[in-house]
Amino acid sequence: MAGLYYEQFQVGQVFEHDLRRTVTEADNTLICALTHNPAAIHLDAEYCKGTEFGERIVNSIYTLGLMVGVSVGDTTLGTTIANLGWEEVKFPRPVFIGDTLRTTTTVEEMRESRSRTDAGIVIFVHRSFNQRDEEVASCKRVALMLKKPKK
Repeated sequence: MAGLYYEQFQVGQVFEHDLRRTVTEADNTLICALTHNPAAIHLDAEYCKGTEFGERIVNSIYTLGLMVGVSVGDTTLGTTIANLGWEEVKFPRPVFIGDTLRTTTTVEEMRESRSRTDAGIVIFVHRSFNQRDEEVASCKRVALMLKKPKK
């Protein structure tokens, strides 16, 4: 199993995820279609020439999903019971088609579950950066994590 159990995390632990992704036009168009978001700022190149960005910006739902998704293989694959929420979601800079994103994850907090003896709660801070090392997204993710099975 690729993911870690609750006991394998420690506060302050940092993951530098190896997986990077260059955002494509297809990525942006597909997420806009899947979420029914027709905003011109994401889809209309001619309209965007007149905006402060001068070009299309990538739908932030894609950026959030990619940031969290990239972290799963190193942290929670097969060991998450449930995501309990995303907090403090921020997009300090836009993502453009052609940007290459990388992600880091830090374990910010841990506590035992009050209702489940087989689980604990871990708060992860995810941060994504473009190819210029500018932060483009961050969030806190609260996850209910399995404890190691008793033998």
